Amino acid sequence: MFCLCVFLQLAALERQIFDFLGFQWAPILGNFLQIIVVILGLFGTIQFRPRYIVVYTVWTALWVTWNVFIICFYLEVGGLSKETDLMTFNISMHRSWWREHGPGCIRRVVRPSAPGILDDYSYVSVTGCIIDFQYLEVIHSAIQILLSLIGFVYACYVISIFMEEEDSFDFIGGLDTYSYRQPPQEHVELKPVKPVGK
Repeated sequence: MFCLCVFLQLAALERQIFDFLGFQWAPILGNFLQIIVVILGLFGTIQFRPRYIVVYTVWTALWVTWNVFIICFYLEVGGLSKETDLMTFNISMHRSWWREHGPGCIRRVVRPSAPGILDDYSYVSVTGCIIDFQYLEVIHSAIQILLSLIGFVYACYVISIFMEEEDSFDFIGGLDTYSYRQPPQEHVELKPVKPVGK
């Protein structure tokens, strides 16, 4: 479980960094919750707390749903458009960091020549990308889904083990036929004790 949690944390942290660079506030919030819940699930596994692992499994189902939504968003499935400001909560016009900085992308900044336009406003032209940014986002989400599904199955397994151990636990002096005490003997043999020093 520890290695799986490490992979989940590394994938979430990597995604968190690039979402911060692109000012993608909705994914930043989701990644933050993912990081916290994975830590909670690891703590629940180490400390024998099945309720924490149940919280992790519920969150994992939500996390998979969120990543499926991101895939649909970037592939523009069902009327969704990657050109909207949905991922930034309509606060800013930022887009995915991978849009301008993907592998092989050549970024060219063109300053507007029309008078009256602010000097800091510019048009960014991106050409030559090996993989389009939306496919990189889809790959990130697919990796998250794969790791989360593995984590979900493993968490269900750990919960079942914890529940079996909890059911088979015997309290001291319980109603079991097995006890740590010996049954009382009817006759006790007494042996004489020799006095010391004689």
